[in-house]
Amino acid sequence: MRSATWIGALMALAASLAVGMLLGPADLGLGEWAAALRGEAAPATTIAWRVRLPRVVTGALTGGMLAVSGVVFQALLRNPLAEPYLLGVSSGAALGAVCALALGLSGSAYFVLPLAALAGAVVAISVVFAVAQVDRRMDTRVLLLAGVVVSAFLSACVLLVLTFVRAETLRSIFFWTMGSLSGASWGMIRAMALYGLPAVVLLYGLSRHLDALALGEETAAHLGTETETVKRLAFLLASLLAAAAVSVAGVIGFIGLVVPHAVRLVGVRDHRALTPISFLVGGSALVLADAAARTAAAPMEIPVGVVTAFLGVPLFLVLLRRTVRP
Repeated sequence: MRSATWIGALMALAASLAVGMLLGPADLGLGEWAAALRGEAAPATTIAWRVRLPRVVTGALTGGMLAVSGVVFQALLRNPLAEPYLLGVSSGAALGAVCALALGLSGSAYFVLPLAALAGAVVAISVVFAVAQVDRRMDTRVLLLAGVVVSAFLSACVLLVLTFVRAETLRSIFFWTMGSLSGASWGMIRAMALYGLPAVVLLYGLSRHLDALALGEETAAHLGTETETVKRLAFLLASLLAAAAVSVAGVIGFIGLVVPHAVRLVGVRDHRALTPISFLVGGSALVLADAAARTAAAPMEIPVGVVTAFLGVPLFLVLLRRTVRP
């Protein structure tokens, strides 16, 4: 069963990458693909290797990071409804990005917008963590309440900034806040890989402790887990993964919520398998959603966050129904 799941996840990722490369507003024929594979100086070569390939790789990394972040939040909070944006990451990133767009800084360099979004997310996480420290312990209930309050405050700040921006800037802000991979580049991919993939590896190393914490903090302590240390590290790494994803692609919902559910329903519950398989499935899901976003209303592009919501809501309701069925 485990081998079949691994093979299925790898095949799904490979198939989604192929679909993401083949589909797009520009319909490339066999001759154009042959020219692109030969590396000839042609429009097809630019479209294939400088537009579509960075975009599908960014989608795979972003979706994988959101899925792993969702796995960790659901384990730590022992709540299947937990998702990566629970601690105000999305609101903090949105405020940082909106400020950069409103000030006109995003046009100075390609990395300014992701950097501003990442800075906003890190500030939000830091505030939530500081509030949640009670007697040198991280109180989960306070953490969740702090996340809700900080998120509401930062969302209000975003609305305040929007009242002062020019009309032509509103479209850029709206499109970013709904999620988009249109700004994908190899520079962004290198940055994501630099601070995202090590976080995924570290969380994989915490798999045994996450299995224990999913049973409860007292049980985890009896099994030898340093609960406070593991909780802080896991919450921080999962939040940084979500922040990295949002800083590049904007706010994309339901990947971190639905994918861990779907993987668990096929019998994968050990985090040593759940974490990497969720990464593969999350990457596949976002690449396919982005392909649909690019082609459904071509030549217009739908925000990928809209696509994940349209697909994720009914799928999650079906999964939820299956889990509560007697």
